[in-house]
Amino acid sequence: MTVSGPSYAIDTACSSSMFALQQAVNAMRTGQCDAAIVGGVNLCLKPTCSLQFHRLNMLSPSGMCKAFDASGDGYVRSEAAMVIYLQKSSAAKRVYATVLNAKTNTDGNKVQGITFPSGEMQKKLIKEVYEEVGLKPSDVVYVEAHGTGTKVGDPQEVNSIADVFCKNRNTPLLIGSVKSNMGHSEPASGLCSIAKVLIAMEAGVIPPNLHFRAPNPDIAALNDGRLQVVNKPLPWNGGLVAVNSFGFGGANAHILLRSNPKPKAPAIQDNIPRVVAVSARTEEGVQHFLEKIESVPRDDDYISLLHEIHSSNIPGHSYRGYTVLGANTPSREIGQISGEKRPVWFVFSGMGTQWGGMGKDLMQLEVFEKAFRKCAEALKPEGFDLFDIAVNGTDATFDNVLNSFVSITAIQVGLVDVLSSIGIHPDGIVGHSVGELGCAYADGTFSAEQAVLAGYWRGRCILESKLPLGSMAAIEIIPACHSNINMSTGLSWDELKARCPPEIIPACHNSADSVTVSGPPDHLSKFVKLLQTEGIFAKEVNSSGVAFHSRYIAEAGPKLRKCLERVSNYFD
Repeated sequence: MTVSGPSYAIDTACSSSMFALQQAVNAMRTGQCDAAIVGGVNLCLKPTCSLQFHRLNMLSPSGMCKAFDASGDGYVRSEAAMVIYLQKSSAAKRVYATVLNAKTNTDGNKVQGITFPSGEMQKKLIKEVYEEVGLKPSDVVYVEAHGTGTKVGDPQEVNSIADVFCKNRNTPLLIGSVKSNMGHSEPASGLCSIAKVLIAMEAGVIPPNLHFRAPNPDIAALNDGRLQVVNKPLPWNGGLVAVNSFGFGGANAHILLRSNPKPKAPAIQDNIPRVVAVSARTEEGVQHFLEKIESVPRDDDYISLLHEIHSSNIPGHSYRGYTVLGANTPSREIGQISGEKRPVWFVFSGMGTQWGGMGKDLMQLEVFEKAFRKCAEALKPEGFDLFDIAVNGTDATFDNVLNSFVSITAIQVGLVDVLSSIGIHPDGIVGHSVGELGCAYADGTFSAEQAVLAGYWRGRCILESKLPLGSMAAIEIIPACHSNINMSTGLSWDELKARCPPEIIPACHNSADSVTVSGPPDHLSKFVKLLQTEGIFAKEVNSSGVAFHSRYIAEAGPKLRKCLERVSNYFD
């Protein structure tokens, strides 16, 4: 990471991470940095530390952190690693809460000794936090207390909370402590408290304290109703939250947060599948990320955030993957990348890719619908209803070659516009048959109107030429590089040409292992069956009764040329 602002470690015992947070807020406010990463970690590696805390009577013999409870007898040590990211609100991609103020102080000398907390200094700190920002402590709706469950610490802290926050309050103040749930993570505990509060805000529920049975008799406000320990899940309705964190020796920190008032946007009500792409350092990391995305209800705010974060390369993230949310059939792929930019090619198909209702779902995309409507307007003078054909057509509709040509071309125009709208531009294009019109649109040779009109006149010239009935078939061949291998289930390109009867034309050498042949229906069917009996893949395809790319359509050529010359000048 390219970081150049203040960077240092802080040790104020149990309030270390909260002191770090306060320092980060101050650094941002004074212009030392624009954003800050604040972390806190606690690992219980040395048993001697636990022994010393035990000798100081800080640890719970019962193994539970019973914050605010009459039976509280100390805390339980725990481990944690917690990091948060602070940004200025104007630059934040997602706002969980806003830090209104953060302040620290120290108890100073105490006659009771270094381990004894000072309720008076805690109270002084809290008052200063609210005076500095002109807010009333009575406006706070929840306090996440330090709440360790010790005999001395809980009364000192909670009585100070009551003295400051419960004046002029009409309802009980809610309080809690995450240490009852996870133990005391000591220097990381302050950020763990922040994490609990942020999760509560995000989920809309304040999690309950554990092990609270009877209020501590030394805390009057718990017994007279001014304070209420959250001992069951309660709804979070927004507002101000205060967070305490106190360190061994008297290092005190208090943070005031305001929850994000922006309501979560409801999921967009449509049936459009969403592609969500993420990256990580390992394949397992991507897998975990995708599983998490798929396991929760669709959250458009979250998806938008992921798109923004992962739209650019992240250093060290050599694995990428995607999932399609809302797809009828689950689709997920994960792979490792080399780091080199992979070329993007647009491949435009020809006949055989049409089906009834082929444009219906795509109309939900505004960009696609706009492009399709432009094509439809160009065809209106010819009396052709593109929307009805592509949206409401059945498979029988595309027995008419004119309907197939026009629909395929319009769909390809719309898809090019959709991809362009999200910043995807091809490094190369290739098209087959009527797909060459899609190529002409993609590289700017044709406008949308010219492309769809070229498709229209191509189909119309074929129909008006009264061509003989024809058919086409796809055949698998052996790539040239394998021609010396004895394979009983394929033919080479030269062998196929030699095997074709005079009536059958090897029309298209589509790829290394694929050929399309054309010819009269009876002759073609007979040839296909012969190849199938020899174990060679051969299948007739729907070509609307026309033997394309062969001498059987030559009669339509001159007429089509005249029409295309007119189309090419149509919008110039």
